[in-house]
Amino acid sequence: MAKPYEFNWQKEVPSFLQEGAVFDRYEEESFVFEPNCLFKVDEFGFFLTWKSEGKDPKILAALEAVGKSENDLEGRIVCVCSGTDLVNISFTYMVAENPEVTKQWVEGLRSIIHNFRANNVSPMTCLKKHWMKLAFMTNTNGKIPVRSITRTFASGKTEKVIFQALKELGLPSGKNDEIEPTAFTYEKFYELTQKICPRTDIEDLFKKINGDKTDYLTVDQLVSFLNEHQRDPRLNEILFPFYDAKRAMQIIEMYEPDEDLKKKGLISSDGFCRYLMSDENAPVFLDRLELYQEMDHPLAHYFISSSHNTYLTGRQFGGKSSVEMYRQVLLAGCRCVELDCWDGKGEDQEPIITHGKAMCTDILFKDVIQAIKETAFVTSEYPVILSFENHCSKYQQYKMSKYCEDLFGDLLLKQALESHPLEPGRPLPSPNDLKRKILIKNKRLKPEVEKKQLEALRSMMEAGESASPANILEDDNEEEIESADQEEEAHPEFKFGNELSADDLGHKEAVANSVKKASDDLEHENNKKGLVTVEDEQAWMASYKYVGATTNIHPYLSTMINYAQPVKFQGFHVAEERNIHYNMSSFNESVGLGYLKTHAIEFVNYNKRQMSRIYPKGGRVDSSNYMPQIFWNAGCQMVSLNYQTPDLAMQLNQGKFEYNGSCGYLLKPDFMRRPDRTFDPFSETPVDGVIAATCSVQVISGQFLSDKKIGTYVEVDMYGLPTDTIRKEFRTRMVMNNGLNPVYNEESFVFRKVILPDLAVLRIAVYDDNNKLIGQRILPLDGLQAGYRHISLRNEGNKPLSLPTIFCNIVLKTYVPDGFGDIVDALSDPKKFLSITEKRADQMRAMGIETSDIADVPSDTSKNDKKGKANTTKANVTPQSSSELRPTTTAALASGVEAKKGIELIPQVRIEDLKQMKAYLKHLKKQQKELNSLKKKHAKEHSTMQKLHCTQVDKIVAQYDKEKSTHEKILEKAMKKKGGSNCLEMKKETEIKIQTLTSDHKSKVKEIVAQHTKEWSEMINTHSAEEQEIRDLHLSQQCELLKKLLISAHEQQTQQLKLSHDRESKEMRAHQAKISMENSKAISQDKSIKNKAERERRVRELNSSNTKKFLEERKRLAMKQSKEMDQLKKVQLEHLEFLEKQNEQLLKSCHAVSQSQGEGDAADGEIGSRDGPQTSNSSMKLQNAN
Repeated sequence: MAKPYEFNWQKEVPSFLQEGAVFDRYEEESFVFEPNCLFKVDEFGFFLTWKSEGKDPKILAALEAVGKSENDLEGRIVCVCSGTDLVNISFTYMVAENPEVTKQWVEGLRSIIHNFRANNVSPMTCLKKHWMKLAFMTNTNGKIPVRSITRTFASGKTEKVIFQALKELGLPSGKNDEIEPTAFTYEKFYELTQKICPRTDIEDLFKKINGDKTDYLTVDQLVSFLNEHQRDPRLNEILFPFYDAKRAMQIIEMYEPDEDLKKKGLISSDGFCRYLMSDENAPVFLDRLELYQEMDHPLAHYFISSSHNTYLTGRQFGGKSSVEMYRQVLLAGCRCVELDCWDGKGEDQEPIITHGKAMCTDILFKDVIQAIKETAFVTSEYPVILSFENHCSKYQQYKMSKYCEDLFGDLLLKQALESHPLEPGRPLPSPNDLKRKILIKNKRLKPEVEKKQLEALRSMMEAGESASPANILEDDNEEEIESADQEEEAHPEFKFGNELSADDLGHKEAVANSVKKASDDLEHENNKKGLVTVEDEQAWMASYKYVGATTNIHPYLSTMINYAQPVKFQGFHVAEERNIHYNMSSFNESVGLGYLKTHAIEFVNYNKRQMSRIYPKGGRVDSSNYMPQIFWNAGCQMVSLNYQTPDLAMQLNQGKFEYNGSCGYLLKPDFMRRPDRTFDPFSETPVDGVIAATCSVQVISGQFLSDKKIGTYVEVDMYGLPTDTIRKEFRTRMVMNNGLNPVYNEESFVFRKVILPDLAVLRIAVYDDNNKLIGQRILPLDGLQAGYRHISLRNEGNKPLSLPTIFCNIVLKTYVPDGFGDIVDALSDPKKFLSITEKRADQMRAMGIETSDIADVPSDTSKNDKKGKANTTKANVTPQSSSELRPTTTAALASGVEAKKGIELIPQVRIEDLKQMKAYLKHLKKQQKELNSLKKKHAKEHSTMQKLHCTQVDKIVAQYDKEKSTHEKILEKAMKKKGGSNCLEMKKETEIKIQTLTSDHKSKVKEIVAQHTKEWSEMINTHSAEEQEIRDLHLSQQCELLKKLLISAHEQQTQQLKLSHDRESKEMRAHQAKISMENSKAISQDKSIKNKAERERRVRELNSSNTKKFLEERKRLAMKQSKEMDQLKKVQLEHLEFLEKQNEQLLKSCHAVSQSQGEGDAADGEIGSRDGPQTSNSSMKLQNAN
């Protein structure tokens, strides 16, 4: 069951305040003195009222008469400040009988004021408050004049209508009649408002719910209404359960005035109206007004409410300075105030606070420190940062340090916390760590310089020298000292003669002095002296030059600086490399916008780590404000504004910081804090992890907008990221002559796509027919409630108006893209689009920031970026055109089917295919020719050696035959001559000779055959080696050629795949461009889009979403193509490795064969029987001859 949130806005009012006490009253502005007034506070703490015996304008005479001297008044005065903004404040002084009563009342009043919850009470409570005001405003007779009531409802109504309504209620209704307070009850007043200001709008809604069939709603009808309209559908059903019958009955019991209907479980239109005007239907989640955020994160993770030139009450030139501004700003929740410190020129040498060289009045530094001490932690316990702009000499800096130390005491954080030392990489402490602490933001000396100067200071003070501890360091020649700073004065205009004097331009102001509008002050000074004219101001503005704060810091002041140490900004990459979290930098709005334009993401990352402060540019002499939203979008912590100017910027600031207990600290969204997240504040697409929202606002009616008979209209704007910001587009029609209860009944104003609800705020503003602001309200979107809601309005200073409200129907839901939301914009040619910086400048213009407000800032390119850019050169790949590859690659690709995906388009390359290539076959033919030529040469050598060997053998055989024949012939002659018997001895001798000759011949033949065999074997081995060598060379050449052909084929494959990828990308871009054109045309023809701004926003939204989608598509395609290329390279590498392995094995086997053949040839040579057939034949001849 849905449970109601108990909104305890009321603080307990002490009984002594309700019972009252007697004070003498004095008004500073009117110089009116009223003695013996009975002051009281009502039970709700709404009003401080008093009754007096009469006014006496002769205050001095009265004081003298009662004998109250200045000493008598000490500790007995209560000063009450009141006003509609921070500048226009009235002071009422209450003089008590004794200091004890004063102390009691001061503590009692402080316990009930500054009640931020009371600023968000329901319209019913506001009506009650107004009724109480009327009841308190009795005349001298103690009765309520009818005239007071008629003034409340004067807008668009005649007095007769009011008199008639009073008559119907049984109350006195004459023009000059009076009403008894006891008769004028709240119920009577409520009924009177319903008669004079009837809620026909709620009646229409009531009839719509019940179908105009009955005068009541049943429980079921009420439950349906609550779940369908009053509940945000995005909410978690467990944490925020649906309404049920039990809860509906509780509502009926609470708000239905008719007892009979209550018993029946029915609610009337009156009860329904009371419910819609109750706290249960607040436009925001009321728990967001409490301290609901975690406060344990580093300081840099929070937005910090900050003030610029806090002391000024008006213009930057010729303006008035006021101590009271520090009180009011701190009480308003501001946590960072600025103090421009200059040397005082009086005899007392007191440091002053003023806008140097700008003709502004002065206030004393010590008075400001006292005011800060009194009010720093009244409305918030979280740390206050004092931003010193220090132009003082060392002597007066020492006085400033002592004032801070003595007046603040333990509130001043003089040293870093032990848990958070000042070391690089160490995060800042959290707001919880620094509760009730005051931090000083001022330049700090280098550690070694600070130590040296402190030691010198201590030694000279211990020595008891007469020199002032502040002056002893004036002559140091450290690099931090800039003598030029010592010559700067807050008011150089005093040097220009008698035309301008110190008395003319300013005076010291007491704490209790009243504060008036700066324009009135300047006019008063002009009229009084006739000196500072418009021309004078323009001349001063033309010659004005900002003077930077001194860097000649007193070491004693330097020791008080810890977690807010300002340094000169040298670039985002330098800050990131240093990683010093306690260093911070300040940027004027123009420089800040310049860095946002060029380095938005780097700015966000910088603000995750350390703090930045933004302040208005010097040209805002009227103390106007820049738009803070653009800097909040970048995570800037201290977006300092001129609090004295209640313009739109300040309204946004105060509306935003009203959340989280008005403590002055707001935790930044998660993605603006985490270092692992990247956030572009100019993003037009939803942030990862953040759900975009749709918000529609239907302005139905207004109530009690004005007591005048005027026309009114309502504007509804949204501020957030540039893409979420919609200004001056949604406004209702003008309802004329009715400031009381105008009915607008406009169609809903739809904010279709809010990509970052965490940073968006809704502004509802009501204007009259002269375009003058009547009231406004800032509602952060992340705490907005859906349904029919009454929105109480605030004045331009964000102070609650008594009765004015706007009745709206707010619809919140998760953004769901329509027909065009899923389609992306083509980025086929990025050159056609604006550059990032130009685009960001356009987005800033949409937020109301002019191009002239954006400063040019230096680029902040890191070394890594430069390296990255240097390595982006791409190599051009030219497809191979060798004819050898065409049969295996080009032709195969040409015959492939284009619709195929991946590397299937690329055919595999086999070794058999490589061996059939023309280049390979030609090379084989050339090698075979070389081998045949060698073999022919070897055959010729074989023939030549064979002939030579035969000739040598034949010569030996012939010699043998000749000698043998000679011996035989001699024997034959002898036998013929002597006879055979007589020649037996001779025959025997001849046989012995022939035998000897044969034996010698055999030896010679054997020797020559052995020699021939050796020569032949050596020739054969040589020829075999030569042939094997050329075969090995040919095989090696074949392997190398195959490898080259394979690599060439692979290159052709790679090129073909690249061409295929290029075709795919081109087709995708063309398809995307077609979709973009079609949908842009559809948007331009969409008749539901009513204005140009909405159409342009739709186009921007389409561009943004399409950019993301198309980039994702292209990223996926690139990943797919990269995967295909990697796959192809992997296959190619495998092919190459296989070929090399095969070649290696082939070469090894070839070498093995060659080696075995060589060994065989050697063996054959040793045996001597391989070749030489002629020698063998000769031997056979020789043997046969025997």
